[in-house]
Amino acid sequence: MLVALSLTLLGCTELPRRPDPPAGAAEATLPGFRETVRYIDESQATFRMRSQRVTAQLQQANGERPINMLALSGGGAGGSFGAGVLVGWSRQGTRPDFDIVTGVSVGALYAPFAFLGSSWDDQLVQAFPRSRLEHLLQRSLLTTLFGASLYRGKPLHDLVDGFVTAQLLQAVARESSKGRLLLVATTDLDKQATVIWDLGAIARQGDEPARRLFRDVLIAAASIPGIFPPVMIQVQRAGSSFEEMHADGGTTASLFVAPEAALFPMESVRWLHGYNLYVIINGQLGGTQQTTRLGTLPIIKRGLDAMTHSALRAEFALAYGFAIHNGMNVHVASIPDQYPYGDTLDFGYEHVRALFDYAQGCAAGGEVWISPGDAAAEAIQAGISAANDRPSCPAASLAPPPASGTGSAPVQTADTAP
Repeated sequence: MLVALSLTLLGCTELPRRPDPPAGAAEATLPGFRETVRYIDESQATFRMRSQRVTAQLQQANGERPINMLALSGGGAGGSFGAGVLVGWSRQGTRPDFDIVTGVSVGALYAPFAFLGSSWDDQLVQAFPRSRLEHLLQRSLLTTLFGASLYRGKPLHDLVDGFVTAQLLQAVARESSKGRLLLVATTDLDKQATVIWDLGAIARQGDEPARRLFRDVLIAAASIPGIFPPVMIQVQRAGSSFEEMHADGGTTASLFVAPEAALFPMESVRWLHGYNLYVIINGQLGGTQQTTRLGTLPIIKRGLDAMTHSALRAEFALAYGFAIHNGMNVHVASIPDQYPYGDTLDFGYEHVRALFDYAQGCAAGGEVWISPGDAAAEAIQAGISAANDRPSCPAASLAPPPASGTGSAPVQTADTAP
């Protein structure tokens, strides 16, 4: 009877909110911000204009040096893999400075540290302490029945608020002023649209409202709908105030390399030719098998894993096709299928730390990067790999792939990857 009553209450409960802006969300502005800090529903013409502006900006800052781009995917607890890759890469001594960094979901949370470079590795590790990770998922009956999520939002809010400091904002603003880009994605749930936020533009404003918006965007970027509460962002349009409901960018894009205006149909972006694209996938591209326990939460978590996994493979295929089409040099790092990963919501410290240490060791030894062809083969493999307690590094057992044929993107093999 108690369960039936709880489900009835849950189905009938709605929290009051102000309406979202009417059609034409791109015209809505954020009060107090002097410049454009986000991009919504870009047309192909708008994308071309902005890409030309970005090209000129990057070329002025870098001259003839090839541009390095880093894309960080979603993946929940798998984010410790990407963090470990960055720290191990620094140890190896070959990690480049990135001109463009994009982040989705958990990738958005550590994207600012990736953007700021190897000198911020200590801050990256300290930003996700054991005390906060182990208490990230906090449930309460009131939150479940009368709130907007299964878990409380305060632990995630406190985690992000703790590392989005004035010092971090100043550093991002300083690097952004050189022409570099730090972009993360959220999802406007009302319009089911991906919103791309220019965190550098937000940081350049430099005041406390800018710090709060920077923080709120990161929280929203990682707030899985129904798992964590969404973030309400105030906007203005035609003199009226509205609320936008923003949640995990992975809801609409598990991996962000280019806006939809460039991907559908496949846009030719000439200035990308010869650029280096590094993709860190905080998940497994192939299938993994495990027995799903009977129970509401285990089934929800396993279903969430399956949806995330499927979307990530599709987004990777799209990004790979875009890179090939535009002649980019592609390097991929992902959690191998043989690694005993668990699930995306397993934030137990031992699990997270083990994955971080594994990725750090592989990256420091130069065995984390594989060719996009090998990554694609993992993504479409027919079999299901069995987890191994002592998995080898992603590139350890791979032979160098054959030279790419005409029309293929230049790739680096495991032996020559950074």
